[in-house]
Amino acid sequence: MPDVGDLVTARLTVDPADGTTQATLVVAPPTGLPLTPVVTPQDDGALWTAPVVYTMAGVWRLSWTVTGTGAGVEHELVSVAPLPGATPGGQAYATTTQLAEYLGAAPPLDGARLLLEASRLLDRDFLKAAVYDVDDNGVPTDPLVAEAFAEAVCAQVEFWGEVGVETDISGPIQGIAIGSVNIQFGAGDNRSGPSYYAPKLIRALQTLPAEKFRLVAWSGC
Repeated sequence: MPDVGDLVTARLTVDPADGTTQATLVVAPPTGLPLTPVVTPQDDGALWTAPVVYTMAGVWRLSWTVTGTGAGVEHELVSVAPLPGATPGGQAYATTTQLAEYLGAAPPLDGARLLLEASRLLDRDFLKAAVYDVDDNGVPTDPLVAEAFAEAVCAQVEFWGEVGVETDISGPIQGIAIGSVNIQFGAGDNRSGPSYYAPKLIRALQTLPAEKFRLVAWSGC
C-alpha cells in the first residue's frame, strides 16, 4: 500500500500485442480532476508503464485503455495511506507532548489522531451543554478550563489504551453528574452496557468551578 507522496510506476501487460497496440492511462484521485500521465511502451507494446505520484490519501482509480491488438479496458483501485502521524483537520484540546506528560511514558504513535477523536467526543457528548469562555476559534480562554480539557482528552486516550478503542461502540453510560446537572444516556432502567467514557475524563470536568464552567439543563436521549 503506497503512502502519500510515493512515486509508483503503474504497469500494464497486454497479450497479445504488436505494433498496432496503443495504451493510455487515466488516473482518478479521490477528489479533483483526473490525470493523464505519460505512458511508455516496452517489448513491442506488450508492457506499458507510467509514473504516478499519489498526492493525497484515499482510494485512487487507475484506468487503462488499450486500442489495436489486445484492445480492452482495465481498472485498478489503489488505497493510499496518509503520512505517518497525519491526522484529519480539527482542534485537539491537548498535544502529544501533554499526552506523554500525562501518561508518564512515550505516547502511542497514533496519539495525535486519538487526541483529536477524544476532543471530538468531548465536544459532542459534553460541551454542547456547557458554558465557558472561548476565543474566535472556540478554544477555551481560561487556563484552568484549558488544562481540564487537556486532562480530560488525555484521560480518554489512556482509557482507550487500556480497554481498546472498540469500547466506544459498546453503548453509553446511564448517568453523569456535574454540579447540579445530571446527564442521562442510554435506554431502559437496567441498561448494562459498559461506559465508553474514561472516569478520569468526567472527574476532570467535575473539578472545574461553576464560575468558569457549567452545564445547562440538558438530557441525552
